[in-house]
Amino acid sequence: MPVWGLLYFQESVSPVMEQLIFFHDHTMVVMVVVMVLVGYMLFNFMAQSFYSKGVGGGQEIETVWTVLPIMVLLVIAFPSLRLLYMMEESIDADLTVSVMGHQWYWSYELPDIGVEEYDSYLINSGFRLLEVDKSLALPVSSNIRVIVSSSDVIHSWTVPSVGVSADAVPGRLNQMNLFFNRVGWYSGQCSEICGANHSFMPIFISVMGWSDF
Repeated sequence: MPVWGLLYFQESVSPVMEQLIFFHDHTMVVMVVVMVLVGYMLFNFMAQSFYSKGVGGGQEIETVWTVLPIMVLLVIAFPSLRLLYMMEESIDADLTVSVMGHQWYWSYELPDIGVEEYDSYLINSGFRLLEVDKSLALPVSSNIRVIVSSSDVIHSWTVPSVGVSADAVPGRLNQMNLFFNRVGWYSGQCSEICGANHSFMPIFISVMGWSDF
């Protein structure tokens, strides 16, 4: 759940979000190292009284400043590609959820267990602009396939704690996978500007054990 004054990612509740946070930290470390190195060289050259012609040109230094950025990009690219494939991996789902976006509410259907389509509207409560009258109930420790579409304009079904976001496009089905590590209540919002009440179509997920589900 989001909390006041949060300056970092929301607490992870899925393997994908854990890897996203790890990749963010990994990239930030690389960026800081590059900035420190460039800053040191810049101030070092500015502080020198004499100019060295070996710094302005030369086969060796040109090789270094060509190869080094390539290595830095590879250090970032390989974890990024691994994470992209992990997010798009096809799985044998234990449960399928159909999500339909409307102006300005969400509709859910769970055909595998016979739950017919129902609408989820924003209500006025303690969680400002985040709580709904009918939440989406899902089981913990299960592979869940989510199919997202829209009946009118483009929306985006986004839940930060799980690390998922999928555009709801009219006439098109987008698919993503969910996996929750623990029970709890997790919220999100439409993250694609979809009209006057774009800010008033939250997502609220109640994750519980199979016995309660």
